[in-house]
Amino acid sequence: MESQNMSTSETTALTEDTTLRLEIYSMLAHLLRKAPDQNVIDWLAALEVDAPNALKQTTGMAAAWPLLKLAAQKTTLMATEDEYQDLFIGIGRGEIVPFCSWYLTGSLMEMPLAHLRHDLKQLGFERDESVKEPEDHMAALLEVMAMLVEEGENTLQARFFNRHIATWFERFCADLKSAKSAVFYSAVGELAVQFLTVEKTRFVEAN
Repeated sequence: MESQNMSTSETTALTEDTTLRLEIYSMLAHLLRKAPDQNVIDWLAALEVDAPNALKQTTGMAAAWPLLKLAAQKTTLMATEDEYQDLFIGIGRGEIVPFCSWYLTGSLMEMPLAHLRHDLKQLGFERDESVKEPEDHMAALLEVMAMLVEEGENTLQARFFNRHIATWFERFCADLKSAKSAVFYSAVGELAVQFLTVEKTRFVEAN
């Protein structure tokens, strides 16, 4: 059995990793929830992409960070607003339908949403009445993961991720990267698939 006493450097590394995971989940959720405002675009354009953190330096992630930074540097507020509109809203429907039920069944409001609502209730999450869209929007799922990471519940993180994100994120990200309207959001899709793949591996190894 391994010792429970970690050195200061090991504790710091774990804390930095957890903090970065929380920040990435929150950032991706924010970008998928709505188009970034100018402050977010400026923040992304000034990202320190060479930080010596293991999560940032994973092969796929190391390439995705500079891509997102460059995309932010080259876009404009109006361009990202138009892009988000075309991708996720459109006239009647956008190019991308970012809901778990849609990707798993081809329709909205299906059994994946019912299963999700059951799990959210078990976790103590209540639906915000001001939010009209179903809870299985990718942004909402990433927001839940951010909260679970912050709480430090590894078992709950793995269970939620594997049940509600792992089953469809790769197809969603592939669609986002290749969407006709995607420019800035193509880079968002690349970072998302690289990060969520690292998370999927993390939770497989934890079992």
